[in-house]
Amino acid sequence: MFKRNIDAKSKNRNNYRFMRKVAITAFLGFGLMATTASAEDTNDLKTVYHVYLDGEHIGKADQQEIVEKHLEEKIAADAAKYADLDLMIDRKVDYISEKVFNPTYNNKEVMNLLDENTAIVANAVELKIADRTVGYFESEEAVDAVINAYKAKYVPEDILTEIAAAKEETGKDPGEQVEDKVVIGEKLIRDVVLSDDITVANKQVAPAEVLTMEQGLALLEKGTFSEKAHKVKEGDVLGEIASNYDLATKDLLALNPSLSADSLLHIGQEIKVTALDPFVNVIVTEEELLEETVPYETEIIESEELYKGEEEIKQEGKDGKKEVLYSIEETNGKQTAKEVKAEKTTKEAVKEVIIKGTKVVPSRGTGNMVWPAVGGYISSQVGERWGSMHKGIDIARPSNRNILAADNGVVISAGADGTFGNKIVIDHNNGLKTLYAHLSSIEVSVGQTIEQGSKIGVMGSTGNSTGIHLHFEVHKNDVFQNPLNYVK
Repeated sequence: MFKRNIDAKSKNRNNYRFMRKVAITAFLGFGLMATTASAEDTNDLKTVYHVYLDGEHIGKADQQEIVEKHLEEKIAADAAKYADLDLMIDRKVDYISEKVFNPTYNNKEVMNLLDENTAIVANAVELKIADRTVGYFESEEAVDAVINAYKAKYVPEDILTEIAAAKEETGKDPGEQVEDKVVIGEKLIRDVVLSDDITVANKQVAPAEVLTMEQGLALLEKGTFSEKAHKVKEGDVLGEIASNYDLATKDLLALNPSLSADSLLHIGQEIKVTALDPFVNVIVTEEELLEETVPYETEIIESEELYKGEEEIKQEGKDGKKEVLYSIEETNGKQTAKEVKAEKTTKEAVKEVIIKGTKVVPSRGTGNMVWPAVGGYISSQVGERWGSMHKGIDIARPSNRNILAADNGVVISAGADGTFGNKIVIDHNNGLKTLYAHLSSIEVSVGQTIEQGSKIGVMGSTGNSTGIHLHFEVHKNDVFQNPLNYVK
């Protein structure tokens, strides 16, 4: 609809005259004659121009050039501001000339109607991603520049150029081409694609709607808002959730009418939020070759020749080496997939072989005790000594100072104990216990099962002692006995 009404009666009259003449001349634009005139009358014929806007008659002008100049000036008014754009009028203007006697026309009215009912538009290229219009650009080259700049956020421009050249030369995706050798420790980019299809189409839009490359790139980087759900986790509060999504608390509450500022949140509860989603993702496929360690395997061999808890290494293990080629996918700079594409062993691993003992030391004594030292003699017997009862025997001057367990049993005491110095007590679980005192060091711990004749410490002179010796006692049902009645 025009913005200004045209006199209907005048319009109908003009249209009738015009259409009748068009039928005669077949719209050829020559002078239209309503009646046959003599040769001398033709000098009185004047030409007028019927102006049509999208096929609808809007008036007559005496010169086509005047109208065209007016439209050119209208375009020129915006040309300086939009110098890089191809500007034009948004509607089709046509002219048909007519030669008539005493013509009537109104140039000003025609140009006013053109001004009111036309606008300046630019020939542009629409960029759509997955059926969503991103924006309008001056050319397809400008669209390519924006897309390449967006990809260049994640991949160097020289790599993008190489990939594009390879695709153009071979007509194949980089993954189908002969692969360059990947160097150990480096990544090689194989392809860069967008997550959605891009389409372009020619459009006519207002010049202000045409984006620069910088504006287009900023738009792609920002993306568009979409509604998402945030799952509440421990410690979450409404204000912090809103802040994490660049929302004000009041906006978060508006998205969730069932919530208030005082609402109690529950772990796992879903809260509606809005978050920016990119128009399109940049997916980079790359390969990485790494040298990795192949851990050696361990083989366990059980042996009754070793006590339980003891082990020996029969063969030391050695790690191997392998080269692993990974195919990696990154989306907008973040790794989203990684898989092994190939691997090659460069050094075989050597298996470690460990022999573990299974021999169990009995915790119950045999009743037949062995001498608790390596040789030596009895320097003091059981009985009264220095005004008190000496409850054991003292053994001195052994061949070496190792102290041995008199029988199988379990250690129930191991540590310093007053006048005894360093002392060990073994319960033989048959009513008998043995005590070993004045040791310089202890080599067993409480709870440990001890085999008869095994080393438990070293002879010394700790506590109340006049020299290096072993004080040895035997108790039966907690009553001290003469050790010589039990020791062979």
